[in-house]
Amino acid sequence: MNTQPLILCVYAHPDDETFCSGGTLAKYAAQGAEIMVISATRGQAGQIQDVQAATRRTLGAAREQELQRACECLGVHHSICWDYMDGRLQEADPVQLIGDVVRAIRSFRPDIVITFDPTGAYGHPDHIAISHATTSACMICHDPNHYPEHLTDGLRPHNAARLYHSYFPNRRSLMLDQLVKWLAGQRHLYRGSLSFIQGLSIFAEESLMLRYANDFVTTRWYPPGFCIVEQGEIGTSLYIIISGEADVVQEAADGTLSQLSQLSAGDFFGEMALVEHKPRMAHVIARTVVTCMIFSPGAPTTFAGRGADAALTDLQIREDDPTFQGVTACIDVSPYIRQKIRAVAAHRTQYPIDPDMFPESMLIELFGREYFIRVHPPTTFETDLI
Repeated sequence: MNTQPLILCVYAHPDDETFCSGGTLAKYAAQGAEIMVISATRGQAGQIQDVQAATRRTLGAAREQELQRACECLGVHHSICWDYMDGRLQEADPVQLIGDVVRAIRSFRPDIVITFDPTGAYGHPDHIAISHATTSACMICHDPNHYPEHLTDGLRPHNAARLYHSYFPNRRSLMLDQLVKWLAGQRHLYRGSLSFIQGLSIFAEESLMLRYANDFVTTRWYPPGFCIVEQGEIGTSLYIIISGEADVVQEAADGTLSQLSQLSAGDFFGEMALVEHKPRMAHVIARTVVTCMIFSPGAPTTFAGRGADAALTDLQIREDDPTFQGVTACIDVSPYIRQKIRAVAAHRTQYPIDPDMFPESMLIELFGREYFIRVHPPTTFETDLI
């Protein structure tokens, strides 16, 4: 008889399991828990970030295989994709969808079930649909009067001891802060490759969408001769050049200009003003058409001034306290952060990244804690799921 706890995760798409609960799954798998991950769809309507990994025709099969590889990274031995259509899960017959979850619960007989919260993390209709179906299934799976055909198939009613919703509190962490600390600690100026720029862009998008970070990230282009930052002005943003070239020029008191260096794709600038809390020490002027990804602590205003004498800048004061409404469990998954990032990278069609390209300190700050709300039975704060 199996004495290890059984955990069932029911999500909508391959990769949901990693971002919602990947570190938690790795932690409990290492402790001997038996875990099953179900994705209601194969993610057929998802992005194709790497055309060598899949085509639109093969994407569903590719993402199913990626789910298996991600689960292997996390130490999870059971994963399955159902045949619902990605992007249309909310249109599925709710009786059938709930019944499929009930069948899975009665078959696997888990102690713990995990799914999305009712908002679907950020409002995705598929996430909301699977949250409703799984939550409903947990409320009725013990009752033989619901889906009695399962009993004919040899399945017995089962009461999962606990149901948790994954939760993403509105945290105030900034990727900006973590990148600046990392860059300042480098012995030499860091230049990222094109794959690094792509990976950073993907991570920023996912981190902001799931509220892991709270930066304002934008991409802007500048024509030749444009002063991207001005010497003497307050530094509030970090820049990385995506394409083009720029000159770093220092202006003397008499107005004489001297070029200090040249920047190109993959180069960061602006970090020293942020680290030292001093005005910018030089101009950065576009030599060619320059495109930059910009990390800021908040959205720019329409009335911010430029230059050393500007009275109004884009500097914004942020609240320190995140919103943890209803959280009942905060799981420290920092010892498993590399497993979680390897699982992210296993979803190659969505996240074509090198799992070792980012500093571990940044990964722990952003992804080192996972949050859950225990829906059934209700409880106050607890330190563990098991």
